[in-house]
Amino acid sequence: MFAASLVQPSLMLQATIFLGAALLLVPLGKRLHISTVLGYLITGLLLGPSVFDVAGDAESLMHFSEFGVVMLLFVIGLELQPSRLWALRHSIFVFGGLQVGVTGLLLMALIFQFTPLQLDTAFIVGFGLALSSTAFVLQVLTEKEELSSTHGREAFTILLFQDIAVIPLLAAIPFLSGVREQTYDLIYFGKVVAVFGGLFLVSRYVVRPFFKFVALSGANELITAVALFIVMGVSILMGQIGLSMALGAFLTGVLLADSEYRHELEASIEPFKGLLLGLFFMSVGMLTDVKLILAHPAFIIGAAIVLMIIKFGVVTVIARLLGNRLPTSIRLGVTLAQGGEFAFVLFSTAANQNVLRPEHANLLTLIVTISMALTPIGFMLLEKFGEPRFAKRQPDREYDSIPDHEHPVIIAGFGRVGQIIGRVLRMYNIEFTAIENSANQVDFVRKFGNQVYYGNPQNPQILRTAGIEKARIFIIAIDDVERSIATARYLHNHYPHLKVLVRARNRAHYYRLREIGITHIWRETYLSSLDMSRESLELLGISPEKARETITAFRDYDDQLLEQQQAIYEDEAKLIESVKASMMELESLFDSDHSEGKKLDLEEIETAVGLSKKS
Repeated sequence: MFAASLVQPSLMLQATIFLGAALLLVPLGKRLHISTVLGYLITGLLLGPSVFDVAGDAESLMHFSEFGVVMLLFVIGLELQPSRLWALRHSIFVFGGLQVGVTGLLLMALIFQFTPLQLDTAFIVGFGLALSSTAFVLQVLTEKEELSSTHGREAFTILLFQDIAVIPLLAAIPFLSGVREQTYDLIYFGKVVAVFGGLFLVSRYVVRPFFKFVALSGANELITAVALFIVMGVSILMGQIGLSMALGAFLTGVLLADSEYRHELEASIEPFKGLLLGLFFMSVGMLTDVKLILAHPAFIIGAAIVLMIIKFGVVTVIARLLGNRLPTSIRLGVTLAQGGEFAFVLFSTAANQNVLRPEHANLLTLIVTISMALTPIGFMLLEKFGEPRFAKRQPDREYDSIPDHEHPVIIAGFGRVGQIIGRVLRMYNIEFTAIENSANQVDFVRKFGNQVYYGNPQNPQILRTAGIEKARIFIIAIDDVERSIATARYLHNHYPHLKVLVRARNRAHYYRLREIGITHIWRETYLSSLDMSRESLELLGISPEKARETITAFRDYDDQLLEQQQAIYEDEAKLIESVKASMMELESLFDSDHSEGKKLDLEEIETAVGLSKKS
C-alpha cells in the first residue's frame, strides 16, 4: 500500500496525482470504448482506499468536487432558452415526464415494498435510479451516428427533461433531511420567494449591464471571473437559506439563457465544469467499496440487470403508446436502460444530509456503475439480434398510396436539400410531389406540416401515381450515393425525355452520374464554398468586382477540369498527377493574367486590413 508513505498528501501533490491518473487512464479507456464517465469512475476506484489508497481524504474531495455539478446545472440552465423549451414542450414534458414519473414511482414502490427503506428514502432512490446517463447516451449515439434518428431525437428530449427533473429532486433533499428538526414557517418561505424574485431582477437589471461593463474593459480574464462570481455567489446564497446550490445555479442559468452574453458565460464556465465534474466522478469512484462487489457480486450485478430490464420495459411501452413503431421503441428502451451520473449526485447529496445511509449510497452507486458498464452489451445484443429482425419487419409498413397527380416537379429525397427546394417552389406556388424512402424521415417531416409520401423512387407504380408521365423535372436529392446512382440510372433508362437534376455528394459521385448520362448535377458543398470564398476575398479588401471575377474564373476552370478528369477518375495515380498539374496551372493563370485585372493586389489587401508598413 502507498498509504504508508503518503498518508496525507498535500493539495498540490493530490491534484498532480489526480491529473496524471486521469490523463493516462481516461484516454486509455476511450480506446477500449469505455465512456469518459466510466473512465473517471475507474480512475477514482484505483486511486481510492479499495485499491492503491493514494488520494487522501475522499470525503473532503467529494465536497469540493460537488461544485462541478453546480456548474453543470448552470450550463444546462443556459441551454434552456424559454423559446426552445416551448418548441419542444410536447416531447420534453409529455414523453420525458411520463418516463421519469412512471419509472420513478414503480421503482419507489418496489424499493419501499421489498427493502427496509422509509418512504422518503425510497422516493429519492426510486427517482434517482429513473434517471439515465446524459453524457453516456449522447456519446454512444454520436459515435453510432444515430443522434438524428427518431430514437436519437427522442432520447435527447427525455434526457433534457431528466436534467430538469434533477433540480426539484435536489431541492427536496434538504426538506426530507430537516422535517424532524426544522419548521418551515411563513418567514422562511418569504425568504425563498424574495431570493427567487431577487435572482430574476438582478439577472435582468444588474448582471447584464455589469457584464457589458466588464466586457468593454478589454480584460478578457475578468469575463471568466464574472462567470465564476455569479455561480459561486448564487450557490452560497441558496445554501444560506437551506436550498440546493444546484437549484440556484440552474435558475440563474435559465434567467440568463436569452442574454447576449450567454455564449461568453458558457465558454468561461465550460473548462472548470469539465474538470470539476471529472473530479466528482473520480471521488465517487474513490468512495466505491470494491469489497461490496466481491462480497455480494450476484446481488449487485443482478440488481443492475433488473434495473435495466425495468427501465427498458417502461420506456419501450411508453414509446409504443405514444405512437412510435416497435423497432424505434425497443431502440429507445435499450438506449435509456442504464442509470445515470445524476444518480451519483442525488445519492451523495442524500448521504451527506442524512436522508440515505452511506452504505446504502455506496451500494446504489455500484449498481448504477454496473448498469452503465453493461450498456454496451445491451447495444451489442440489439445489433446482433434486434436489428436483423427489424430489417425483416421493414416491409410490414406498406408504401403510401400517392394520389394521382400531374405536378410538374417530383422530388426524390426530402431531407435537408429536398426541403429547401420544396420551400422555394412553394414561393411560386409550383406544385410538387415529394417521395422519401425513409419511414422515420417521413414521420418526422410530417410533424412540421410537410406533405411527403413514403415510397421507393424506383418503383414503377409509385412513379406512375406520382405523375411522372406529365412531370417536367425530376429532382434527386437522395443522401445515399448508391441509391442516388440507382435512381438516376433507372430514370435515364426508362424516362429519357425527363429533365433530371441530381445532388452529388462529391466529385466521385459527380463522375458516376456523368457516366450514366446525367448533365444537371450540383455538388452539394461546391456553391456554398465558392460563395464563402468570394465573401472572404471581399472582407480582405478585394473589390466586389474582382472577387466575382476571381470566383467566375475559378468555376470555369474547375468545370473544364471536371471534363478532363472524367476519363481518369478511377485511376488514382493519374488523378493525383492531374490534380497537382491543375493546381500549378491555376496559380500561373492568376499570376500571369495582369491585363484582365485578375491578379490579386497584395498591397491593396495589406492596406485594407491595416498591415501595410509605415513609410
